[in-house]
Amino acid sequence: MPAFRLHYFDSRGRAEIARLMFNAAGQEFDDVRYSKEEWPAFKPKTPLGQLPVLEVDGELYAESGAIFNYLARELGFYGNGNIEALQIDIVIGIAKDFYPNLLKVFYTQEEQAKKELIQKLVTEDATQFFTKYEQLLKDNGSSYFVGNGLTLADIVVYDVIEYLLPLRADILEPFPLLQANRKTVESNPRIAAYLKTRK
Repeated sequence: MPAFRLHYFDSRGRAEIARLMFNAAGQEFDDVRYSKEEWPAFKPKTPLGQLPVLEVDGELYAESGAIFNYLARELGFYGNGNIEALQIDIVIGIAKDFYPNLLKVFYTQEEQAKKELIQKLVTEDATQFFTKYEQLLKDNGSSYFVGNGLTLADIVVYDVIEYLLPLRADILEPFPLLQANRKTVESNPRIAAYLKTRK
């Protein structure tokens, strides 16, 4: 297995899916975190002037989506065969469609506008998002999105929901299969150990 170093800011953000996979696999990696003051010195060394960057045996690679897909294949979280990989990509594609709704809330500064966006996010947007996922879980007949084991699909959805729960604690109440999926991810012994100690 290659030597891995994950470079990101001192936050969860776009690196957290990779951290979850590393921990779920029991794969050692260096979790390199940069403060705002340290980032400008490292930025010129990165392939595209942005983070996260995955270092594999000394080579630096950019783009979070490409990093996640690579790690999922390398660490065994991309399913069994091309059809399961396709199903995983469908789950990830739904999440990508949802991310702009989160970003609007994050980047909106005006207080009233932000409140309105949050209200729309946790009612209309999240309901559409979760309804699709509830159906996929029902179709799979398992507490996992694809097959009968943990994949990148489960980890991506787990991470997205992390951003929504602080906005509305009972947001998953109408979605029992999503609740079960989340509990299944958290019950993974290595992920459970990581969640107890993560920042």
